[in-house]
Amino acid sequence: MVRIQRERGHHVVTGGPYGWVRHPGYAGALPAIVASGVALCSWLATAIGLLGVPLLLWRVLAEERTLKAELPGYPEYTQSVRWRLFPGIW
Repeated sequence: MVRIQRERGHHVVTGGPYGWVRHPGYAGALPAIVASGVALCSWLATAIGLLGVPLLLWRVLAEERTLKAELPGYPEYTQSVRWRLFPGIW
């Protein structure tokens, strides 16, 4: 469930990796999902991991909608940090 956690002081972070991409955690998770199956030498695990990629991409888009609508400063942040996951790609 995507929600703004006002009670925890949820705010826009612009430093560190958030200065390059808007979702650096997900950016790291995507290659890890694929690489874990390869590292296990299991094509089945790789295929199952690849099935999770569209779900993670859906999560990024759902999170973006919520953040733009409910988190002050996020629409401006999306203008200054153009890329969601990978600079130059998306």
